[in-house]
Parts: sequence; C-alpha cells; structure tokens
Amino acid sequence: MQIDRCVCFQVRFAELKTLAETTAARDIPSLQAHCTFGQRCKLCHPYVRRMLATGETVFHEVIQS
Repeated sequence: MQIDRCVCFQVRFAELKTLAETTAARDIPSLQAHCTFGQRCKLCHPYVRRMLATGETVFHEVIQS
C-alpha cells in the first residue's frame, strides 16, 4: 500500500512539503493557512507531521496518531 496524499482533499504530501518549504510552515495549522487539507477525517495528520519532521512524502505503513 502506498500512502501519498490527504484522501479527503486529494492533496499530495509532496505538494505539502513544497508548500511548507516555501512558507516556512512547521506544523499542520500553519500549513493549513496556505492549503485546504486534513479538515475532515484527519487520517493524514500523522503522515503530514512525519513529512514535516523527516521530508518523507510517500509512506508504506499505517501511522496512527
């Protein structure tokens, strides 16, 4: 299984990484100020947090919380 986006809004983590780099966003609320994602089911939040911490944009395991 490949996890690479916010399912609800179809925003790829690679897009969010680029946006974080250009806006200096360091957390989900700061990133959400520039893009709509993660506002419904919030299942992408653990992936976005890891993406912000490590730069990874594609995941092959389920991350919880």
